[in-house]
Amino acid sequence: QVQLVESGGGLVQAGGSLRLSCAASRSMLINPMGWHRQAPGKQRELVARILSGGNTRYADSVKGRFSIFRDNAKNTVSLQMNSLKPEDTGVYYCYGVRGLKDYWGQGTQVTVSA
Repeated sequence: QVQLVESGGGLVQAGGSLRLSCAASRSMLINPMGWHRQAPGKQRELVARILSGGNTRYADSVKGRFSIFRDNAKNTVSLQMNSLKPEDTGVYYCYGVRGLKDYWGQGTQVTVSA
């Protein structure tokens, strides 16, 4: 079993920045790693993901504002969120895939006030 432990999140004004971090509890290849988010009343959606080789994918709504990074040696993934908008508000979940199994963090709240 692998646990994904998130940190970061919080309340920020529109235009501000936040950084989310996620660490895997065991040293094993988890690929890809990334972040999903869920806004109230909406389905969970992919925000960004990154492969161990560095290939990234972003939701159209966050391109140019968010950046995802990973440290393969430490099995961590981070999400730098800039120019935040109220519509970025939601619970952000770290996730990772190993083999056929998905792993999820407990979620961290991000609230962007207008």
